[in-house]
Amino acid sequence: MLNYPPLYKQIYSMDAEKFFTPSFLRAVKENTEASFRSIMAEPRKGLYTFEMLQPQFCEMLMSEVDNFERWVHDTKFRIMRPNIMNQYGAVLDDFGMESMLDRLMSDFISPISRVFYTEIGGTSLDSHHGFVVEYGINRDVELGFHVDDAEVTLNICLGNEFSGGELFFRGVRCDEHVNSDIQPGEIFDYPHVPGHAILHPGRHRHGARPTTSGNRMNLIIWCRSSAFRELKKYRKDFSSWCGECKRKKKEKERILVLATQQELMNRGMQSAS
Repeated sequence: MLNYPPLYKQIYSMDAEKFFTPSFLRAVKENTEASFRSIMAEPRKGLYTFEMLQPQFCEMLMSEVDNFERWVHDTKFRIMRPNIMNQYGAVLDDFGMESMLDRLMSDFISPISRVFYTEIGGTSLDSHHGFVVEYGINRDVELGFHVDDAEVTLNICLGNEFSGGELFFRGVRCDEHVNSDIQPGEIFDYPHVPGHAILHPGRHRHGARPTTSGNRMNLIIWCRSSAFRELKKYRKDFSSWCGECKRKKKEKERILVLATQQELMNRGMQSAS
């Protein structure tokens, strides 16, 4: 942060009118479930897609990241990559964008999360991990099946020209059931569109298919809640949001109902005899 010379200083502080689309800004300003749903699609429960970023901001951010990576290469500066799964990309917080991303989370992601993600800490988001990932020629090709270290994840395609790379989603799971079977209705594939975002629970299992041509860059923000993480330590039942916990709870209830019906039938037969 002290040594890197920014290419576009204006994107290091929040300028909502220049960053976001008018429709997204209107929805956040009204700050109601109806206003959010007016700009969103919900192809699966808890998955929300919408247009969010203006093309010029996407271009500037991609150019800034390219400039940063050239500077890293020329100066032989060592940097952290976004996570253990991605070998390409950069952590935006590490070269001066932390305060801008803090504003993005608190003023634009949190209002939506407070409406749609009350069960998973959406009302108490208090920290973030913001980064870009790169896929394509001489970059990462795909991303394996995983969950994010986040309560809520915002994933926005910045560009460029590419084909392939669709995200695939396979259901929300708690820690204990991450590797459980996929249930009917949990399968969803999402094709990237520059400037468009998908908002989802961090615990929603997903991955990225191979990018077959061109290059793609995405902005990703993992939003976290320290309060929710502390509460999770003292709970074992996550059936309000974990698909497998919910399935097991319903199965227990079904067995209990059958057992109760059988008991009532037995009593009836005994009374008749």
